[in-house]
Amino acid sequence: MKKHHILILILSISSLSHAQDVEEVVTSALADPSQIENPLHLVKSVDLESEPTTSLGEALDNLAGVGSADYGAAIGQPIIRGLSGARIKVLNNGLVVRDVSGIGADHPNDIDLSNATQVEVVRGPSSLLYANGTIGGIINIVDNSIAKTDFDGFSGSLGYEMQEVNDGSVSTYNFQHNVAGLNFYLSGLDSDFENYVTPRGSVIEDGMRTDESIVMNSDSAAETGKFGVSKTGDWGYIGMSLSSAERVHGIPFHGEEHGHDEHHDDDHETMDEDEYEGEEHDEHEGERIFAMTDSDIFTLQGSLNLGNGLVNKVDYFLTSSDYSLMEQHAEEHGEEHHDDEEHEGEDHEGEDHDEHEGHSEEPTLFTNDATEFGMIFDLSNDKRTQKISMNFAEEEMAIVGEEAFMRPTMSEEFTIGYFMSQDIGAAHLDFGIRFDDITRDGSLAEMHHDDDHETMDEDDHEGEVEIENYSFNYSTTNYSLQVSQGLTDNLSVVLSATSAERAPGAQELFMNGPHLATRRFEVGNVNLNPEKSNNLDMTLNYEAGNVFAKFTSYTNNVDDYIYLMDETEEDHEEHEEEHNHGGLTLAEYLQNDAKFTGYEFELGNSFQLENGTLTATVGLDAVEGKFKDSKMFVPRMMPKRRFMSLDYVSGDYSAGISYKEVQPQDNVAEGETGTDGYRMLDLDASKSYDLGDGVTFRSSIFIKNLLDETARNHTSFVKNEVPLAGRNVGFKFRITF
Repeated sequence: MKKHHILILILSISSLSHAQDVEEVVTSALADPSQIENPLHLVKSVDLESEPTTSLGEALDNLAGVGSADYGAAIGQPIIRGLSGARIKVLNNGLVVRDVSGIGADHPNDIDLSNATQVEVVRGPSSLLYANGTIGGIINIVDNSIAKTDFDGFSGSLGYEMQEVNDGSVSTYNFQHNVAGLNFYLSGLDSDFENYVTPRGSVIEDGMRTDESIVMNSDSAAETGKFGVSKTGDWGYIGMSLSSAERVHGIPFHGEEHGHDEHHDDDHETMDEDEYEGEEHDEHEGERIFAMTDSDIFTLQGSLNLGNGLVNKVDYFLTSSDYSLMEQHAEEHGEEHHDDEEHEGEDHEGEDHDEHEGHSEEPTLFTNDATEFGMIFDLSNDKRTQKISMNFAEEEMAIVGEEAFMRPTMSEEFTIGYFMSQDIGAAHLDFGIRFDDITRDGSLAEMHHDDDHETMDEDDHEGEVEIENYSFNYSTTNYSLQVSQGLTDNLSVVLSATSAERAPGAQELFMNGPHLATRRFEVGNVNLNPEKSNNLDMTLNYEAGNVFAKFTSYTNNVDDYIYLMDETEEDHEEHEEEHNHGGLTLAEYLQNDAKFTGYEFELGNSFQLENGTLTATVGLDAVEGKFKDSKMFVPRMMPKRRFMSLDYVSGDYSAGISYKEVQPQDNVAEGETGTDGYRMLDLDASKSYDLGDGVTFRSSIFIKNLLDETARNHTSFVKNEVPLAGRNVGFKFRITF
């Protein structure tokens, strides 16, 4: 019997138990923020309402210790304290979002912030309390799709947004109603953004600055919808939700290099030759490389109150997700006639396209089908809060098509955890321990990348590629201890120690082929060991009247840190004739012990003025990652940043100004280029109008990058080719009722 069948049997037995009348306890998807003093950022819906619709990483980029790895405006994968990728788990209502963002820097997170009630950020390895492998942290988007308490009649909202920098428009809706004791929820979004504008001269092509100010293929559009229904009572609650999303976004850098292996060589050898630069620009002019994503997620979630026995309550969930992302070339979807006109009579270019038509004609399909089931048994008593959790997940990932750089993989995860929280004298103690059993099955096509390029025309060699199957089982143990202590009436300290392990991801083990979005031929490593993070945190919190301050210092030693290492120019020259890799940079997944150190500081004061409250805040954050043996820097680390903000609230009016100064990043890995610093000045203002009968109209204006600065994000794989957007003026309108 499979493990998830055992869990379902336990749930069925629990559901048949006689429900007793007990007081219902209502919490958010994670623990109450006041109970997790150190690691949690809480972004409320009111803070999101005045911000433009953007990627997840960009929406959180102004939080201390949190950054974004962007790939144009549509993509922004979050970074926490220098750690990113598979080390960060994105959750929706406490459940892991299983998309394909972890196997591509150009892949979006499958989330919708438009109707979120709040976003919770758990920084650092203490996030192991909520999902396995999260030595970097978790980000949880919370909504009301499965209501835990009854809605009070009918309510909802309608919203509309305009953005100047990309001629963008966004429409949103949200409705909630209680009918015959059932809570119904419906929300959705419809967005359309054109290519965005940057300051003139900031776009770089083939190592040379251009006069272009528009980032081609940076457009995006989305249609999302979510429906939920739930029933609540003294016995607990049970509900289900269905979410569907269809998105399309251009791939700005991928489009320039897609399928032209010979030009990858020329980029490195002759990127300063005007003749080649013109040929490359003309050849790719008008090309359209884009991706379409489609996801459907079903979730059953509930809680059963059992009374005051050994087990007080059982929380449970079952979720099934079907996610796909297809990358393709627009020439094969209705734009062939444009290219025919452009290349009419140009025999050489036509031959070049034909030679590589595999990349330019065939789409690539990424899929992730996953099922997850979990239960949490609440064993709390008057002295302590304690819970036991069990979780099982199956995840099947596949890549089919021309850029299928990884064969299909299957992963199974089984977890048992224990969590405890209680007061010990004047101190508060939190402790958690978690055991994970993870299996990954996959395969490799041995010597595929050599034989393809060396003997692609030799018919007698076809079929000699051997498939070797692998099955790995990882048993990881994670534990976390946190102690909070008040030192004075105004000053408190939080000390935490965490040991967390992360099993290698499927892409780190089995990737083996050209990944054009990163302009690399990426090779996995089946000999990888689990990463082990040993993290120490200390946070000082100060609050006296209207003055507040917070300082955090941390050290994170990650043994067997997994990273993607580019070959050097010398290595490339040594094997160039034998192994060309299509002109792409060879990058291999390796391991090395690394150490991350950093700090975050925030100081603020609120002033009570005659007609409102003015809050001034300043902050700093910095993180440094180095490999222990060589003292070399870890690639793509966040630079130091300074923050300043002023926020004014007076009744139904609010306004804010924020300034972020990003320092130059000169601490770079071998072969990595540095990045200039930049300043980001943002303004926003909102006004609410009471229209009567419970109807409120709210209008907002925002200006992002008021100084129109050229900004490059050092954590991005495409920082030179795809700079951040220029000045963006926008308006938002929302009617709530």
